[in-house]
Amino acid sequence: MDTLKDPLTPEVILRAAAPAEWPIITSHRRAMFAEMRHPPEALLDELDAAFGPWVAERLARGEYQAWFAVNAAGAVVGGAGLWLMDWPPHVLHVEPRRANILNVYVQPEYRRRGLARALTGKAVDWCRQHRVRLVILHASPAGRPLYQALGFAATNEMSLALDLDQTGAAA
Repeated sequence: MDTLKDPLTPEVILRAAAPAEWPIITSHRRAMFAEMRHPPEALLDELDAAFGPWVAERLARGEYQAWFAVNAAGAVVGGAGLWLMDWPPHVLHVEPRRANILNVYVQPEYRRRGLARALTGKAVDWCRQHRVRLVILHASPAGRPLYQALGFAATNEMSLALDLDQTGAAA
């Protein structure tokens, strides 16, 4: 465990998350999207219902690693996740997996104290130790300067969201 000493932050410890703590990761994801996109509560409920089992399963299989920032009272005040993705060999790396850092979230009263940087650093260190060469993430506008300072660079990725009806056919 790492202890962070900062005059603005009471002693905060970074620790690995246990598989049974998937509800905390789910709550961080919900809070992150609520702040960034302001979706309706019903959509956030749907996200929780789908993401909870997804992350619980991957934590149990070791395909998702997570770390928490915990304050002196024992409360989790931040977290970050790392999803190990099966990936075809690519010109950037031929290894059969890449890492995706996601769900980096720090409670508002603990922000601007280095916790997101430290949590992201834990994920990157894990990748180095486990020889995962390529690490990706999607950055919010607020997080972009932090990730750039850590050496992440923008890429050419694009996406397409298909509008499907209930049967899966194009609407």
